[in-house]
Amino acid sequence: MIFGTSQRLSQVNRPQGVRVAGADVQFADYVKLLGLTLDSTLSFDKHVIEVTRSCHYHIRALRHIRPLVTLDTAKAMAVAIVGSRLDYCNSVLCGMSQANINRLQRVQNILARVVARAPWTVSSLDIHRDLHWLPVSHRVNFKLCLLTWKTLHTARPPYLSELITHYLPPRALCSNVN
Repeated sequence: MIFGTSQRLSQVNRPQGVRVAGADVQFADYVKLLGLTLDSTLSFDKHVIEVTRSCHYHIRALRHIRPLVTLDTAKAMAVAIVGSRLDYCNSVLCGMSQANINRLQRVQNILARVVARAPWTVSSLDIHRDLHWLPVSHRVNFKLCLLTWKTLHTARPPYLSELITHYLPPRALCSNVN
């Protein structure tokens, strides 16, 4: 697979494939690695499409059984089945296009309406507030902030804490005065 911007990839004379151990291996437009679909431009369009498709399937299943379960059970099922799919590898999605964030947010809004059994006239922000759910873009930022805090304060995970050094400015700043 060759990664780059769409403009850069159009300039590259891409061969059809490479020869490895006597076999021809073709270049792919995307690859699925540990559940994350990487495309050649790292736009994550294919990943978002696959996540939303999977989430919609499970939301439809939850919609069928929602009248039979309590609100707490529905919240637990929604978070376990659909929320985990929205959150998986979401720290990698930082800086993703707003269109893809909006697609994931629409999935979360639909899920919230199914869990709360709310009509379309009720604002999704109110439903999220009642369910104590953060919007998708805030969940991505929260996960990155939490990972950074853990790395700085607990030295976990060790492979990341070894890479981070505290910034010390070359001169005294007014903000550092005690």
